[in-house]
Amino acid sequence: MLTATAAMVLMVLGAGHAAAAPNIPLGGGSGILLPENADSAAACTITTIGYDKAGDLIGLTAGHCGPAGRAVYSEKFANRGKAGEVVYSTPDLDFAVIKFDKSKVAPLRSVGGVTIRGIQTTPPQFPSVACKTGRTTGNTCGVTWFSDGQAHITQMCIAEGDSGSPVVIGDRLIGMVNGYFEFACLGPETGTNIGPILDRMNKVGFSGFHVY
Repeated sequence: MLTATAAMVLMVLGAGHAAAAPNIPLGGGSGILLPENADSAAACTITTIGYDKAGDLIGLTAGHCGPAGRAVYSEKFANRGKAGEVVYSTPDLDFAVIKFDKSKVAPLRSVGGVTIRGIQTTPPQFPSVACKTGRTTGNTCGVTWFSDGQAHITQMCIAEGDSGSPVVIGDRLIGMVNGYFEFACLGPETGTNIGPILDRMNKVGFSGFHVY
């Protein structure tokens, strides 16, 4: 499990308010906080951000970061208020859908060295080099060892808090970070591919998703 606990002061999170224009920049690779109680929050990373068929501003992260109904804040701009809420979370594919407040959130295409311009639903193959940006370990890359219709294994460095990080080949999103084997940054990374995530989203009310 890759959620990391981050201490938060409730007064800080409650201090935000809606501005005249969106003032919370978020994109694939941005750190987020999902409050668990008044004193702590799960720290994770956004996979990507974009719009569904209904025109809602939608983001993805790892499912174990929080259940449906959990509030979501930008880690960097927590004092600007609640950015969105988890509206769907599932353990089998380990992904969550976040609905963001369009009046507050300014979507980003590039964060920390990763730019997402499209989606690749075919599984990556050895020896493709995959990269990610995470809130804990930043921008790292590694060879793809294995991938099938649901999951991938790469040699990217990841650690707690990188859960949900976008996994890209070039500027194409191929999946998200969900965990690692044995040791952070030494053991291989593994995560869910974007194809099955999109298939599930189409079935649970978030059809037609496309990246910003």
